[in-house]
Amino acid sequence: MDFVIIDIHGHYTTEPRQLHQFRAAQLRGEAPSAAALSSEVSDDEVRESIEGNQLRVLRERGGDLMLFSPRASGMAHHEPDASIANSWAQASNDMVHRVSNLFPEQFVPVAQLPQTPAGNLDGVLAELRRSVEDLGFVGANLNPDPSGTWAGLPLTDPSWFPIFEAAEDLNVPLMAHVSTASNPNFHTLGSHYLNADTNVFMQLLPSDLFRRFPGLRLVIPHGGGAVPYHWGRYRGLAMRNDWQDPSELLRNVYFDTAVYHQPGFNLLVDVIPASNVLFASEMLGAVRGADPETGTEWDDTLTYLRASEQSQDDWDAITHENALRVYPRLAARLAGGDL
Repeated sequence: MDFVIIDIHGHYTTEPRQLHQFRAAQLRGEAPSAAALSSEVSDDEVRESIEGNQLRVLRERGGDLMLFSPRASGMAHHEPDASIANSWAQASNDMVHRVSNLFPEQFVPVAQLPQTPAGNLDGVLAELRRSVEDLGFVGANLNPDPSGTWAGLPLTDPSWFPIFEAAEDLNVPLMAHVSTASNPNFHTLGSHYLNADTNVFMQLLPSDLFRRFPGLRLVIPHGGGAVPYHWGRYRGLAMRNDWQDPSELLRNVYFDTAVYHQPGFNLLVDVIPASNVLFASEMLGAVRGADPETGTEWDDTLTYLRASEQSQDDWDAITHENALRVYPRLAARLAGGDL
């Protein structure tokens, strides 16, 4: 199938009630089985959760394929118990894997990792390998702030390196996506997400991370937070402090288009080269409904992309070519006829 529009950022925000019940039982101190959960949810329940929601909207807007991961705010990496985190990530990933099996032409899975404030490195590496090697996932979401309070170490700290080594070995990109904020100063969706996008870029700017990991690919969601708006600030800081120019990061860093109004979308595609922009909507996520001034659904980013009047080459790059390059396991899946 010749895909025209690939949305690289979707979450399973319409999960069956049994998944929420599983999580509630975990947090009560019980130990429900991730394997048993699958038998409690029928295929019809999974289909029903998708057909009238993400699948319907994807088709109505003209999209073809979505990379699909568990609910980001539900990852809740601030919870400290590693065994709970491992089981929760397995249950969540198994659920999006079922979606991709039931709708193989529309949804391809991306993993949640069982991070905790203390790291849980062994669990993270095991689930990354299980999801990619055993289940065919094409990428993973990596939370740069599992504490939810910015109490941890930056992504450039060596404590993160084993994850980057595994991502290089598996040839999968990582989306730098936080989860729930556990500090009341941060609104999870309104500030914490966008602060994280900005903070990740700033952590990378003075670092040599990509000299150490030249094959590592990071996707910064939500249009990069403040990065495109303040590109001049980052260039100026780099010159003042003798850091690399921010454009050098574009060998390894990409931005998605989950930006929810036309001027902001236009800024993103004007500042960041088309080769580093990947189409995304994060549909049925943080913002739902329509802008009363325009009548456009807030997360209908395909409308904004069309209105930005890209050249054909840039349109092709943003809508699918970049996705196939940044997610080579997705490209292999499509080329192999698995869909």
